Order: sequence, then structure tokens, then C-alpha cells
Amino acid sequence: MEYRKLGQTGLETSILGFGTGPLGDLYGLADPAEIIRAVQLAIEHGINFFDSSPYYGLTLSETRLGEALVGRRDKVLLATKACRYGLEDFDFSAKRILSSVNESLRRLKTDYIDLFQAHDVEFADLRQVVEETIPALRKVQESGKVRYIGITGYPPRFLRTIAQQVPVDTILSYCHYDLLNTSMEQALTPFARAAGVGLINASALHMGILTEQGAPKWHPAPREVHDAAGRIGEICKKRNLALTGVALRFAFDHPYVASTLVGMKTQAEILTNLDFLRMKSDPALLAEIRAAVGPALDLEWPSGKPENNA
Repeated sequence: MEYRKLGQTGLETSILGFGTGPLGDLYGLADPAEIIRAVQLAIEHGINFFDSSPYYGLTLSETRLGEALVGRRDKVLLATKACRYGLEDFDFSAKRILSSVNESLRRLKTDYIDLFQAHDVEFADLRQVVEETIPALRKVQESGKVRYIGITGYPPRFLRTIAQQVPVDTILSYCHYDLLNTSMEQALTPFARAAGVGLINASALHMGILTEQGAPKWHPAPREVHDAAGRIGEICKKRNLALTGVALRFAFDHPYVASTLVGMKTQAEILTNLDFLRMKSDPALLAEIRAAVGPALDLEWPSGKPENNA
């Protein structure tokens, strides 16, 4: 396992991070006993960064992760979030953050969280995030309940706008550094590197598009993006390569991202993703893929408040 520094936090995270959305039954029912075995296997193979949220499975992910980490808490870096609690249930107020951290601590069966993040900040008013939400996160940090704080969301430009106005320790961006979209490189990475902000990449499979089975029906990406993913899949198939593996290896190779989060819930998934870590990227293949994506590269969809997608 390779580890990288998470900005200026002093934490060193595994480049393959354990995304715990699947623990909340977001992608089919998970077996609680298998979850415990999977978490143990991940730790044994050096995966030390686990990221959750009360939103995942309406607190089920945190609860199951807490149970799986009993006796193993000291072996991992534990991240979770506040502010999003359901599909349309958001609360970025200081009062809710202060109560949310205590709820997460109970579910996770721990007395501290390594990284506490405001979840999907594009659904909030910019002024509230800057003047209330992040100061509340800092207050929780000062209490000793969390070690570091961050923000997460979809539009990388909005994430940068927030971090330019009020300091954060980390930024988690999703669907903006993968085979279909690399706009994080222009909109966010240079700022994060210069400011020493830790950068976390999520959804390197573009929320399921870059998989052999294809995207879920609810996926919001434009048709052109789905079609481009199909062309990538054909290129990989001709070379007898797993599309998922090529996509993840591309993400793992980012030189500044500390960890790429991959959703997992079984031992088999963990072993497969560990195998992808051993792959090597082929520059000629990546060039062919980039040409096949063509004008679909960096196409986005709206998320959150319209003014936060500018």
C-alpha cells in the first residue's frame, strides 16, 4: 500500500480509501457479517482511510462502520460528515453541526473523528458556509472531538471559492478527476496544492458509469457522457482489460490527491481493488481513451443551488 500526506494535516492516508456508502445499502443490501470481515481485510492490507456520512443509508453506514471498527479504531483514519441527512434534508447551521458530531461519535463508537466535513456544500448558501458552517466545524475541532475539518461537494469551482474565503484542512471532490472528467485539475488542484489543503478524490468511476454493468438508471450525466463511457468500455474490452481497473488506476496516479475513495462492502471487492493498485497505466491506452471521449470530456450536470454551479 502507498500512503500520501493529506495536505498539512500530518495524516498519511492510503491512496485507496474505503468509501462506506455501500455499507448503508445504497447499492443493494449488504451483509452485516460480511461488512465486518471486509473492514478487517481492508485494514490487514493497509487501507487506513475510511469515509462515511449520516446521509449514507440514513445513519446505517456509520452504525455498521462503528461496529466493524470495534477493537480496530486505532488502526484507521476515520472521516465522516455533517449537514446532509437525507435526499432533500440539509442543515448547515452551527446548532445542527454541534449536535451532529455527538450523534456520529455514538454511532461510530469512538470519542474522536479524524476528519469532520460539511457534506455537499453546493446545497448551501455561500455566506452561511463561510460565516457559520465552517466556524462551527472549527469550534468542534477546538473541543477535541475532531482533529481536522473539510468540505465536500460536486462543483470544484465552488469548493475553491469557499476555501479561498475561509481556511479548511481538506477538500473532497467527486466525479471531477476520472476518465470522463478532469476539470478538477484546472478548477481546484492548483489552489489546493498552493494552499497546502489536502485533496480527496471520490467517485473515480463517475458514479457507476465507468463499470462493466454501466450506470444506474437515475444517473444525472448527459447522454454524451454515457455514450463516451461505452466507447471507453469497448477499448478496454478489445485489450482484455477491466474498465473499472483502468479507471481506478488512472485516479490512483494523481500526484497530489491523498486518497481516492472507492465504495466497497465485501471481501471480494476489496481484493479486486487491491489488484487494480498493482496495475500500471499505459500512456498509449489513456491517449486512445481521451480521443474516444472527445467533446464529452468534462461535461457536467447541475447540483445544488444554481448560483453555486457558475
